[in-house]
Amino acid sequence: MKAVLALIVIYVGTFLVAIQGASNTSVEASQQNSAQGASLDPVKEKEIRSLLELIGGRDAIQDAASTASEQYRQKMLETAANNDRAEVLTNAYLAEFQKKFDADAVTNQVVGIYDQHFTEDEIKDLLEFYGSPLGQKVAAEMPKINREAQLATRTASNQAARLAWQQFRTEYPNAGENFRAFNTRRRNPKANAPAQLQPSGTQQALGDSQQP
Repeated sequence: MKAVLALIVIYVGTFLVAIQGASNTSVEASQQNSAQGASLDPVKEKEIRSLLELIGGRDAIQDAASTASEQYRQKMLETAANNDRAEVLTNAYLAEFQKKFDADAVTNQVVGIYDQHFTEDEIKDLLEFYGSPLGQKVAAEMPKINREAQLATRTASNQAARLAWQQFRTEYPNAGENFRAFNTRRRNPKANAPAQLQPSGTQQALGDSQQP
């Protein structure tokens, strides 16, 4: 049970690190938008919100958060294969994440971002385009295109990583042993580090993660 909880903690931590960059960007954008909020023209703001509605901006934001959480759910379940407890805990955590994620707050920030990057005349042109049949098709198809492009990129990246590793092993045949030794030290840092350099909390966490 402790090992399962330790695994959950590791993946929650990884998930938080992965979204930290986006969180920092959101904070910066929020600060900038707050500073510019008073100067945002009400008419332009209304036009931007109409544009976001046309292109499904809020849904795209929510979908992005859902996609990120689903990817980490899959990673977690692959690592803890056939572990029902890990699946329950992972699903519970990510369900709570979805409840806490505020798509409306992000949408408000996006309004400010559009205000920074487009003039009012450009917003009007975009409204005209996305109000057309072609614009509506672009708005409907772009999320699908983006997902397919991401899948193609991920597939190519995995293939490149595999081929690069094969070439690396050819040139450095002993690399595998070095990596295994490194991973062993990483999993058990107490074996090669002075006790005084290890925080007690870390020692406890490592001990718990090794218990069934």
